[in-house]
Amino acid sequence: MKRTLLLALSLMAIFVLHSCSTSQADADTQTSVKKTTEKPDWVIVIHGGAGSIERKYISEERELLFREKLQEALNVGTEILKNGGTATKAVQKTINLMENCELFNAGKGAVFANSGINEMDASFMDGATLDAGAVAGVTRIKNPINAAISVMKDSKHVMLSRDGAEEFAAAQGLEMVEPAYFFTKRRWKSLQSALKNEKDTVNLNKKGTVGCVVLDSHGNLAAGTSTGGMTNKKWGRIGDSPIIGAGTYANNATCAVSATGHGEYFIRYTVAHDISALMEYAGLSLKDAANKVINEKLVAAGGSGGIVAVAHTGEISMAFNSAGMFRGFAKSTGETAVKVFGNE
Repeated sequence: MKRTLLLALSLMAIFVLHSCSTSQADADTQTSVKKTTEKPDWVIVIHGGAGSIERKYISEERELLFREKLQEALNVGTEILKNGGTATKAVQKTINLMENCELFNAGKGAVFANSGINEMDASFMDGATLDAGAVAGVTRIKNPINAAISVMKDSKHVMLSRDGAEEFAAAQGLEMVEPAYFFTKRRWKSLQSALKNEKDTVNLNKKGTVGCVVLDSHGNLAAGTSTGGMTNKKWGRIGDSPIIGAGTYANNATCAVSATGHGEYFIRYTVAHDISALMEYAGLSLKDAANKVINEKLVAAGGSGGIVAVAHTGEISMAFNSAGMFRGFAKSTGETAVKVFGNE
């Protein structure tokens, strides 16, 4: 009788322990799922250009410099967003930091055109209002993204170019510099190499364009892009970066996108807007829409490059079809990363 009772009690104990263990496992699973599916209050995603970014071409020292500067840029935007700042301000200040860094093909680090001058482009779009601004072919505006935002806010236009854009920027009190400010030995050397080897072609390696997309705590999206274009570009060539719908797009109903790559293809395929349209009209997720455009449509057409994007839900994409893309993101949930190569 005692043995039977002891056996029964033992079985009950085992059952209770198993039930507790199972319940805790289920609770842990639910907590984990909640954490990973929780909509973040804010999100920031950045890129520093896409292209032939492989370990064999970049020293460990230089790789570290890129990673440090990308993290620094993320920190700038994160500080603004966690304090309730707007998507517009976060995009602007984050891109300012990258424009002021010689590592990237934007602002201070812009490549040289065939003329021996740095010709820069930038654009910005506000997802809440669908207002946008852009400048193209500017040579004296220290931070072209500031001019793009000013065009949106302080004019009736969307895009201004060259002398007119600079006249407008100066009238708005933006910081102007002499073209010599943008000179860097590394970029000048790249131009000389391109001139020496050119056969009626330009250097299509455009890695270094910078971009930033943001979802702020107010639920608003914004996107911005800034670039020096292509080394040895001629005849006033303008790529996708200042073109709304091609290099930059933002719509609170869908997503915010900033592109980098071979601009002619991004223009023809209106890459940034196409991703948004696939979400809006085909019901695709951001991930699926970005993959379809970048890794299917562009690949089939022969275009290379990538995008960073954030959806109104907080979902992000850093899709690219090139060897690598300088990129990073941060979310209010604590998730964050900086990446360089394609296998990360």
